[in-house]
Order: sequence, then structure tokens, then C-alpha cells
Amino acid sequence: MAMASEEAAMEARIARLESDVGHIRSDITDMKDDVRSLRDKMDAMNEKLSETIQASTLSVHAKIDAVSGGLTTKIDAVSIGLNAMIDAVSGNLNTKIDAVNNDLNAKINALKDSLASAKVWALVLYVALAGSLFTTLARGFGWV
Repeated sequence: MAMASEEAAMEARIARLESDVGHIRSDITDMKDDVRSLRDKMDAMNEKLSETIQASTLSVHAKIDAVSGGLTTKIDAVSIGLNAMIDAVSGNLNTKIDAVNNDLNAKINALKDSLASAKVWALVLYVALAGSLFTTLARGFGWV
């Protein structure tokens, strides 16, 4: 009889093990379902996040393009204004330089004329000096 009670106890343990294995299988099936559900949720969130990032990227690119266009327009306007100012200053400087050049040319020409008349006066004075020297020599030697 001892053997029969051992067999009965063994069968009870086996039945209990089979019941526990059934519960473990049930729990694993539930866990598989939860993991699948989590994977589906993660995929959906990944798609939403990708769409949001793509939309944000397009929005940022559009804003950057708008700002770039505005800055390019402003820089071009400033460049045109500065070029006009530089041209005006260049014209004024050219006018002033031409005026100074004309004034210096007139003064140089006046100086040339003055030197030419001074040469004539120097020549006349030199001839007069030579004449008075010869006259003095002629009187001294009694030639006149």
C-alpha cells in the first residue's frame, strides 16, 4: 500500500505541475499579446513622431528660406544705396581734383609767364650793365 499512496501522491503532484504549466502557458500567451500590443503602439508612435519631425523640418526650412529672402533683399537694397553714395562721393572728388588741377595749371602758367618776363628784364639789365661798363672803360681810357 505504501506504493499506492506514493503513486497517488506522485499523480497529485503531476496534476498540480500540469495545472501550473497550464497557468504558465496562459500567462506567457497574455505576455505575448501585451508585447504585440506594445510593439503596435511603438510603431504608431514612431510614425507619428516621424511625421511631426518631417512637418517641423519643412516648417523650419520654410522659415529659413523666408528669412534668407528678406535678408538678401535688404542686403541688396543697402548695396545699391552704398554704391550710389560711393558714386556720388567719387564724382565730387573728381570734380574737386579737376578744379585743383586747373587752378594749379593756371598758377604754373602764370609762373612761366612771370619767369619769361623776368628773363627779358634780366637780359635788358645785363645789356645795360655791359653798356655802362664799356662806357666807363671808354672814359677811363679816354676813348670818348
